[in-house]
Amino acid sequence: MAGLLNFMLLFLAMAGYSSATWCICRDGMSDSALQKTLDYACGAGADCNPTHQNGPCFNPNTVRAHCSYAVNSYFQRNRQAPTACDFSGTAVIINSDPSAAGCTYPATASATSVTPVGGSPLITTSPNGVLGGTNNGLGPSGFDTNAARGGKTRLRKRIVMLAFSGLVFLWG
Repeated sequence: MAGLLNFMLLFLAMAGYSSATWCICRDGMSDSALQKTLDYACGAGADCNPTHQNGPCFNPNTVRAHCSYAVNSYFQRNRQAPTACDFSGTAVIINSDPSAAGCTYPATASATSVTPVGGSPLITTSPNGVLGGTNNGLGPSGFDTNAARGGKTRLRKRIVMLAFSGLVFLWG
């Protein structure tokens, strides 16, 4: 009986995956496209404070580096839903940690924090003014955080049901 219980616990532990994923801005994109993506992500709830001057992720001070940090923050805050890393094709999901030189990219939603200035969403600006925020066509289209949460819940229920069925089969 103890062996069966250990088997079931091992099975359940393996069923819940823990591989981390990150979202970064694609190589080869123009700075203006990346700036729009950066502005959208920061305006839509990403924690962009670390990319501000004197922040741990300010350097390298490039649009691509700041964009990658912002889209990853947005992606993590939306529970790594694949649709939360689209941004009209300017971003991509990766499996290797992009953190470097004192700049740690969050790997989970709990690792992100937003400290809005004056209680409003953070929005970065370009030389031409604020480019993003909302309704600029860069957001993950059709993204619904409730649907993403529901999918994970259904998966967990299926795993539990499969484990229970296996237990009943082995027991009886």
